[in-house]
Order: sequence, then structure tokens, then C-alpha cells
Amino acid sequence: MSRSTSRRLLAALSLATLAFAVRAEDLVIGYQTGIDPTKVPQADGAYEQAIGEKIEWRRFNSGPEVITAIASGDVQIGNIGSSPLAAAASRGLPIVAFIVSAQINAAEALVVRNGSRIEKPGDLVAKTIATPFVSTSHYSLLGALKHWRVDPASVRIVNLNPGEIAAAWKRGDIDGAFVWSPALGEIKRSGKVLTDAAEVGRWGAPTFEVWVARKDFAERHPEIVEKFAKVSLDAFADYNAHKDDWTADSEQVAKIARLTGADTRDVPELLAGSAFPESDEQRRLLDGVTARDVQATAHFLKEQGKVDSVLDDYSPYVSKRFID
Repeated sequence: MSRSTSRRLLAALSLATLAFAVRAEDLVIGYQTGIDPTKVPQADGAYEQAIGEKIEWRRFNSGPEVITAIASGDVQIGNIGSSPLAAAASRGLPIVAFIVSAQINAAEALVVRNGSRIEKPGDLVAKTIATPFVSTSHYSLLGALKHWRVDPASVRIVNLNPGEIAAAWKRGDIDGAFVWSPALGEIKRSGKVLTDAAEVGRWGAPTFEVWVARKDFAERHPEIVEKFAKVSLDAFADYNAHKDDWTADSEQVAKIARLTGADTRDVPELLAGSAFPESDEQRRLLDGVTARDVQATAHFLKEQGKVDSVLDDYSPYVSKRFID
């Protein structure tokens, strides 16, 4: 190799390294269409204002999609459910959950179509039920079937994201779905709720959502993660203190509807379908409770063949340092 060729190669490598470094430090946040109070500061630009940086917000259809983007390095912070968190942590993906963004109750539900002849759990046999695979809704569906002693193999469970579920429902391709908003609000208008995440949680399979960060990003920029957590907790506190003001014609609900595609008529009920823990409760959850729940979820996923192994300890994947 000539000296000039060597210099050109070194220059190219330096430029590539610089480009990667710039790209790696760009703040890209992955969010989903779940209904929660953090959509208001997101719409208002409050996260950018608090952090002092431009944020690229990317919308995803499911937690596994967010996990894929985080694993590739394209996303630094993302919103996922407890089931995708358990699956990702079990595979050793370097992420850390730093805030519980919602404790899911009625915000996710199993809805069956009017006219589907599904009146009781046993009627699900041979029916087509859609859910996004390895999501909290999928976990809840499997938990419900286990509680009802209905063999999942006897039900035709298909993998569709929320947008695809809404379209398949309109076409009549599916008999039911376990899903979240905005699809949940749409399908409930011509169906009935057979169970929801709150009831399945009482049966032993609770679900929740978290914000996670790549560990390398969180270690380099703890102040960004802390500021992100602070804005989120402020949004929870505002909603919890003024729930009655978040009506279908309120400004807050309009912002949530714009970001998620949900109908403003559905948003207040969907908000009420989750609990949004504030600082003290966050510390309790992140200081052991969440890690234990993630491990329990991983055990269930292993039973279902969704993960290969379960870790002895999931606490390295959960941290309260960013809210302390």
C-alpha cells in the first residue's frame, strides 16, 4: 500500500469514526401509541426544553420493534412493556429500565367481535385472536388462557400490530384481539370485553410499561436520563392531581390523540385504565419489585417457549438512580 493510499484510508476511517460518534450521540427516542400523560410534554416540546437538545421522536407499533431499534443503536431511549423487557433482559441486551411509565389495568383488553359466538372462554377454541407477539397484550392473553385452562394451541393466535388489528377487524378477518389503544377503542365499539389486563394481573400475570435506556448511553449521559425522568414524573403528577380536567374536549386529551391516533372520546377512559406512579412509588417499584416482576414474566415466557432461559437476577436491568 502506498503512503498516499494509506493516508486516504486513515482519513476515511477518521471521517467514518467521527460520523459514527455524531450519530451515536444524537438523541432518538422511541415511543408507542399507548395512552399516558407523557404524551403531553412530548407534544409541547417539554423534553427538549428540559434536556436542552433536539430530540428525534420515532413511533413504533410494539415493544419488540423498539427493542430491535435499541439493540441496533438507532434508538437511545424507548418505551416498552414488561414482556418485551423480560425477553430483552433474558437475552442480555444492555438496557436499563429507569421509570415505570404505566401499570396496565383496563388499558389493554381482550375484545371479541359481536356475532363471533364467543360468550365464554371455552368459545375461543378454533377462533382467530390477534395480538402483537411478545408484547404485554400477548403475555396477558397467554395468562388468561392459562387461567381458563384453554390450550393456546387450540386457539388460532395471529401476530398483528395494533394498526393491522384495527384493519383486520374491519375486514372481519379476526374474531377477537388483545390489544391497546388506539385499536382498543376502535374495536370495542363493535365488540365486548372478555377480560382485561387488570383482571389477568389479579390472576397472577401483572403487566406494566417502562422507559428504558441503552446502558452505554445512560452511563455517558446520566443527566439526560434524569431530566427525561423528571419531565415524565411531572406529567404523572399533573394528571393524577387533575384527572377530572382531562376530558374529551380538553387540550391535554387533544394532544394525546394527535400523537397516538386515538379518538378523543376514548382517551379519558383509556387514561383511567392505567396507574401512573409518582416519585415515592417509583422508588419502591424500581428498588426490587420491578426486577422480581420481570423475572416472573420471564419464567412464564420460558414456559411458553418465548425465551430460552431465565436469569437468576434481573436487578441489573432496573435502576432507581435516575429518579433519586
